[in-house]
Amino acid sequence: MSSRRHLVQAGETLAVIAGRYNLALAELTAANPGIDPRRLRIGQAVMIPDRPAEAVVKTTGKYGYAEMVRDLDALKAAYPFLIMDSIGHSAAGRTIPVVRLGTGDKEVHYNGAFHANEWITGLLLMKFIEDYASAYHRGQPLANRDVRELFEQTSLYVVPMVNPDGVELVHHGLEPGDPHYEQVYRLNQGSSDFSQWKANIRGIDLNDQFPAHWEEERNRRSVAGPGPRDFGGAAPLTEPEAIAIEAFTRSRDFQLVMAFHTQAQEIYWNYRDLEPAGAEAVVQRLAQVSGYVPVKLTGSDAGYKDWFIQEYRRLGFTIEAGIGVNPLPIEQFDTIYADLIGLMLEGLAIGSGKDSAY
Repeated sequence: MSSRRHLVQAGETLAVIAGRYNLALAELTAANPGIDPRRLRIGQAVMIPDRPAEAVVKTTGKYGYAEMVRDLDALKAAYPFLIMDSIGHSAAGRTIPVVRLGTGDKEVHYNGAFHANEWITGLLLMKFIEDYASAYHRGQPLANRDVRELFEQTSLYVVPMVNPDGVELVHHGLEPGDPHYEQVYRLNQGSSDFSQWKANIRGIDLNDQFPAHWEEERNRRSVAGPGPRDFGGAAPLTEPEAIAIEAFTRSRDFQLVMAFHTQAQEIYWNYRDLEPAGAEAVVQRLAQVSGYVPVKLTGSDAGYKDWFIQEYRRLGFTIEAGIGVNPLPIEQFDTIYADLIGLMLEGLAIGSGKDSAY
């Protein structure tokens, strides 16, 4: 609803008024359907639509599941063109949200927070959702990119938090009445410090859950059972979070996927020589816009990116954001985001299929 009125002054047009209130012209026009912009009268009332007074997604503190859900509600209210859904539920029953931005027929997917103590990647993606939506809404560029063109060419599906239970565990621990309490504390050697926990609430590493030479990764890890990290389960795709994102991926036609992790300032782009022929050229472009180092991995299997490349022979990337010791301090957020916003936009440009370089 609109809460303010502007009375037209001599010489003003709707475009001038929109600029005065830092609005897109289309936004102001939509809020005033009864006004003919060619026949404004001095003293005529123009309704000024409410907008968020400040950024929705705050990037200065810990970011968990409750903050994500709250911000998704606020973003949907601010930008009704965002399409929000769920890919399924976590082991503890939490909904795993997905956000669609764009109307194009070329589909791209970004996800974050596979690992609980890498929760900052969920915040990274939430901030990108807000900035991309805002730039599109206002008809303004984002990091010197024409957002409207990308929006019309691609549909970006973002799953900010694949592992919500693990993220909440890292931030808040568990109360004694929780059904997972005894097992989780036993797996954590009785400690209430969960800052190093990577797994889901059942002690399974979700990024070792995919059927891409899963047995080899299990043998390489040599982890006997559930715990804070590195146990890939008794078999591939036993965990509801991994099952959900695998099924979601199969339900779409993604041309490119990016899984955001921390920390190395590196981009992993290959898998057992199954990646498409242009992948190395593409990763060089991603490296150029981010400053991150392309790394051709060997001796690593069972990850989401690995499975996607194996299954579809399309572009898949693991982005190791930031540098340091997990969990990365929130003070690094602005630097990480500045490095990676261009990479995320470049991924959309590549995924659109309009780029003759790929």
